[in-house]
Amino acid sequence: MLMPSKLPLLGNRLDMSSDSSQVTDLFIIGGGINGCGIARDAAGRGLSVTLAEMNDLASATSSASTKLFHGGLRYLEFFEFRLVREALIERETLLRAMPHISWPMRFVLPYHADMRFDSETPTSRLLSTVMPWMRGRRPAWLIRLGLFLYDNLGGRKILPGTRALNLRSVPEGAPLQDKFETAYEYSDCWVEDSRLVVLNARDAEARGAKIRVRTEVLAARRVDDMWHITIRDQQSGETETILAKMLINAGGPWVGDIIQTKIHINSREGVRLVRGSHIVTPKLFDHDKCYFFQGEDGRIIFAIPYEQDFTLIGTTDQDHSDPSERPVCTEAEQEYLCAFATKYFKKPVTRADIVWTYSGVRPLYDDGASSATAATRDYTLKVDATGGAPVLNVFGGKITTYRRLAESALEKIGEYFPDLAGPWTAGVALPGGDFPVDGAPDLIRQVQTDYPFLTEAWAHRLVRAYGTEAWDILGAAKDQTDLGEDFGATLTETELVWLMDKEYARTAEDVIWRRNKLGLRLSPEQIDRLDDWMTNR
Repeated sequence: MLMPSKLPLLGNRLDMSSDSSQVTDLFIIGGGINGCGIARDAAGRGLSVTLAEMNDLASATSSASTKLFHGGLRYLEFFEFRLVREALIERETLLRAMPHISWPMRFVLPYHADMRFDSETPTSRLLSTVMPWMRGRRPAWLIRLGLFLYDNLGGRKILPGTRALNLRSVPEGAPLQDKFETAYEYSDCWVEDSRLVVLNARDAEARGAKIRVRTEVLAARRVDDMWHITIRDQQSGETETILAKMLINAGGPWVGDIIQTKIHINSREGVRLVRGSHIVTPKLFDHDKCYFFQGEDGRIIFAIPYEQDFTLIGTTDQDHSDPSERPVCTEAEQEYLCAFATKYFKKPVTRADIVWTYSGVRPLYDDGASSATAATRDYTLKVDATGGAPVLNVFGGKITTYRRLAESALEKIGEYFPDLAGPWTAGVALPGGDFPVDGAPDLIRQVQTDYPFLTEAWAHRLVRAYGTEAWDILGAAKDQTDLGEDFGATLTETELVWLMDKEYARTAEDVIWRRNKLGLRLSPEQIDRLDDWMTNR
């Protein structure tokens, strides 16, 4: 076990207060992507790690994203070049590590010369100063410049570059209003966000970490040079105390609340909670590309092919005052997203089209920005060791840069663990991701060959969720009856056992909204049966 350089050996005092087996190097609060990413990286470097999540993994922000690994084209207007470059580089690094849950996607950005935009971004203000007659406009040359930077800032190797489209002659133009004649097409990537969290947690556990779901941190206090953390199992009600040499506060929307009410330290750093909401409708177009729509208010939204038969539209940016208040997509946000999309699509999008909504709270670092849209998406890591044992507080971050955030966190941690090994996660496959970036179609064909009873849609779902581990789940099955009870929408008892035993699922909600999105296809009666089975197993 590695000892921190700035923390003295505890010697006999430790032996008298607790069994040394209960001491962990790092105790991480929060089972979102940042907490699980840090746990994986740290465990792979030889640190002992315990992670506690008060609900299910990815139960908050990390399952409520727009499901994209992207550089953040819009952030170029705010001159966030470092963040964009890091994110662009990460896209391809992550693709190689998880080709089952992430894949390249082409994005279509329609353009019309009469379009007007928010004039308060740094780029708009600069343009208005140099070319005042352009106020409120975003000329085509500026978009092409932004896309040129987007293509080249990150040293792109796998993803194709930008090209112009004549919308009158390509399928991508068919769903759009006739006034849109030109578009620009560029590359970013899709990712199954909540599965990303689970796979990081699984890999962390495989490397020695302890992952405690539905475990609430009641309090944490410094005693000499150790943290004493009191936790409670939400299901059994039992409490225990764990000793840790360092605490990681990766509480996401609760990071500020943890600082104030759990660990009681003075911090001048603040978090700005910003709600992002999404709507899901039946499929609005027949191709596999995503639309990038620009609005007059400075916002952008995406319209993305989703779960084969649907379209995902989002997101909004609204300040959210209380992390304990469950975020919901309000009627006003639904109307906003429908109206925004209707400015582009020929067929109006209305609230009657919505089949599902979801909303999450982004815990952004409070940089004093005038609006939620302008607040930085970059991450900030702050270590506090003024009272003894150190704590690392994690503010902000994007799902695209989670791995780099984890590496940066380990750089901070290295000051206290001088023998810490170096970075290792770049390109190392997550569970099930040990195949080429373009290998998913071959896997889908192979799993159908090996298990002829699988439909194409069923095989596609299994490979996109589990990759090469689909064979571990299906085992020696010769037909569908060998997989046990059928819960509907291709979810079987065999897969459910895997999710409970290997992926920390405890309730039907964990399964149908975070481990997959079968909640879009199951009836209330089927969901009730699923919950009963899991409760009584």
